[in-house]
This record gives sequence, C-alpha cells and structure tokens, in this order.
Amino acid sequence: MNSALPKVLHPLAGKPLLTHVLDTARALSPRRICVVYGHGGEAVPQAMGDPALTWVQQMPQLGTGHALMQALPHLDKHGMTLVLYGDVPLTSIETLKKLIAIAGEKTLGLLTVELVDPSGYGRIVRNSVTTKIAAIVEEKDASPSQREIREINTGIMVIPNQYLHDWLHKLENNNVQKEYYLTDIVAMAVRDGVHVEATQPDYAWETVGVNSKAQLAALEHVYQNEFATKLLEQGVTLADPGRIDVRGQLVCGRDVEIDINCIFEGDVQLDDGVKVGAHSILKNVKVAAGSVIAPFSLIEAAEIGKNCRIGPYARIRPGTRLADEVHIGNFVEVKNSAIAAGSKANHLSYIGDAVVGKNVNVGAGTITCNYDGANKHQTIIEDNVFVGSDTQFIAPVTVGQGSTIGAGSTITRDTPPEQLTLSRARQTTIEGWQRPVKKSKADK
Repeated sequence: MNSALPKVLHPLAGKPLLTHVLDTARALSPRRICVVYGHGGEAVPQAMGDPALTWVQQMPQLGTGHALMQALPHLDKHGMTLVLYGDVPLTSIETLKKLIAIAGEKTLGLLTVELVDPSGYGRIVRNSVTTKIAAIVEEKDASPSQREIREINTGIMVIPNQYLHDWLHKLENNNVQKEYYLTDIVAMAVRDGVHVEATQPDYAWETVGVNSKAQLAALEHVYQNEFATKLLEQGVTLADPGRIDVRGQLVCGRDVEIDINCIFEGDVQLDDGVKVGAHSILKNVKVAAGSVIAPFSLIEAAEIGKNCRIGPYARIRPGTRLADEVHIGNFVEVKNSAIAAGSKANHLSYIGDAVVGKNVNVGAGTITCNYDGANKHQTIIEDNVFVGSDTQFIAPVTVGQGSTIGAGSTITRDTPPEQLTLSRARQTTIEGWQRPVKKSKADK
C-alpha cells in the first residue's frame, strides 16, 4: 500500500476494510470472533477498540494455515469455523449464509468463483470423473494444465471444528513459498472422507481483496455503484449515479432528489421530498420532509426540520437544531444553536451558541459574539425579533420579544420587548480631509 497505515485500516466507503468484514461477521451472530493480525502490530486492535473481539498476533507470518494455527486455542472442538479475510471487505451476508448452509459437521464448505483471468489465485482441482473437489493448488505450485483452470479459491471457507484441530497440526510447508497453506486441508478432507462442497457468490467482486491503492480505488467504485443502484431501485432520483459518495448509512424517503458530487458520511436520513443540491456534504444529519439543501452546503451533526431552506454555501455545525420552515442562506454559519419555526438568516451571518425564537429575521452580517477568549456564552433572541444588518450581539445577552435592533448596532445588554434598540456612534464629517494619493515609483 506504500503507507505507514496497516492495510486493513485503510478506508473503504468511510470505514476501515477490517470494519466491513467485522460488521458482516457480527451479522451472522457467531459465538466468537477471533482476529489474527500481524503487520502493524498493536495499531490494528487499538483502532478497532472492541473488547468483545479475540485478538491473536501472528509472528512471524508464515501463511494462512499458520495464521489459523495461532487462533486454534480459542476455537471449540465442535461447531464450525468461518474463515474470512480482513482485506476482502465486500463479501455479502447472503453469500456467507449460503456458504454456511452447505457446510456441516462432516462437510467442508468452500467459496469459489470463476474468473476469465485466474492469474495469481489457487486453482480448484476436481476429480475428472465425479467432478468432486479433490484439492486446491496454489498457482506457484500448479502444473501448466492446472493453471488453465478458471475456478479459483477465494480463501473463504467453513471448516468443521472436529477435524480442524487435527488438520492444522498436520500442515507442512513443502512448497515454493515455504508457508503453511490453509488450502492444504482440502486434500486432507478428501482423504478423511469429509465432503467438500462449493458455492459461488452472485458477484465476483464480493471476493476481491485489496493489495494496492489502485485495487482499493476500484473497490470503492464498486461499492458506490452498488449503493447508487439500490437508491435508484428505492425511487431516489440521482442526477448522476456515478457521482455520489456514501461513507456510512444513507436512508431516504420517497421522492428524494440528490444532485451531483454529494457526500454523505456517518448516519444520514433524508425524509420524503428532500432535495440535496450539488457538491453538498452531509454528516450525521437528519433532514425532515420537504427541506431543500442548496448547492455547496456543509451540514454536520444537526437536525433539520420540515420545509427548511438551506444554502447555497451554508455551513451548519454540530449541535444545531432547526425547526420547520427555517431559512439559512448563503454564507451563513450556524453552530450549536436552536432556531425556532419560521425564522430566517439569509445572508452572511454567524449564529453560534444561540437560542432563536419563532419568526425572527436576522439581517445580513449579524454576528453572535459568543467567545470571550476563554469561555462560550449564549445569545437568546426571542420570538418576532427583527435584527438589522451588521449587528453584533456580545453574549451573554437576551433580545426581548418583538423588538427591533437597528442596523449597525453592537448590543451589550439585554433589550426590552417591542422596542427599537440601536447603538451607533454619532456620524461625523471631517472638513478638509483628503484621500491619500498613491505615490508614483519616481517619488518613492
């Protein structure tokens, strides 16, 4: 990967490769999940931070069979062991359930796939008469005729535990790589009269691993394409299915429209009729029905009410709650504030650590000065207030219900309700003043 970051921690669709695999494993409700790690040392278990996982370090790293040997003390003598790979992130739950269904106490289940170009993979060798699986041969150890086989081993398998302990102890490294291949247990199963059955995934990309940034980018494209297809099937309108980026969970209601180059991170919910404009970024956001997000808006960790209008070029920061029919316009930033129904801040304003009532109009250039250099303070603007342009509220301060704040004011004290309050210096004209003249180069 040409990176200091362990491969399995590189992100795909916003979360590490290994997390994809673990999420799938958890969905199968196993008794135990054991993770064998090597490269990267403690960085991998520390990044996962899940005490329910069993971690086993493989040092030195002598192949897949050797890796499973390290986990052997944690595996029961009965039941089955499903072997997955931390750099194969997109295997579906449905495929694994199908694989588990064909395995059993006396049946070894393999996930195989047929490729046009099987180069680099172990080949599935079948009995020429019965077509039963006889062995798996790694490419470097395969004969010319075996290399012509297109059915390959994905490495994903379900092994009956009552045989696993014995088979692993009998693995040898008599091969070109001098490694202990887990695939050698297939021949042992045939020898011991254990059935070997295979199933295949619906899509070959479910078994593709990541060994380079190029392969990671290719799988990212696959993931996004699949997610976009599901959205289209649900009735979501995508301006271009090839230009949407989902890095988490995106749940959409009916008649949702998403323009190009939008990014959705974490958990995002878009209710019925929501429209998201081009180049917008939403992270851990819930948007209620009928709201419109104009282009180039950034919304994070916030709740948006019904029929709101946001943007373009708006920034809604964590802790913000907008009630119904709130308008947040271009180049307006809102942080950790609650804005009640029908209020508007349409231009060039900053609203931070504030509580804004109903039907408030915030004029252009208004700022809540919430930070004194050490602590944050709250501004309260009650219902039906009109705030003139270029106003500064020096928090903590409360603006009374129904009051009007004159443009250009700096408000440092609470204002009475239903009154006009303004704070301006007296306008002065300086007689005889002349604007400075730019000096020519000769005068310098």
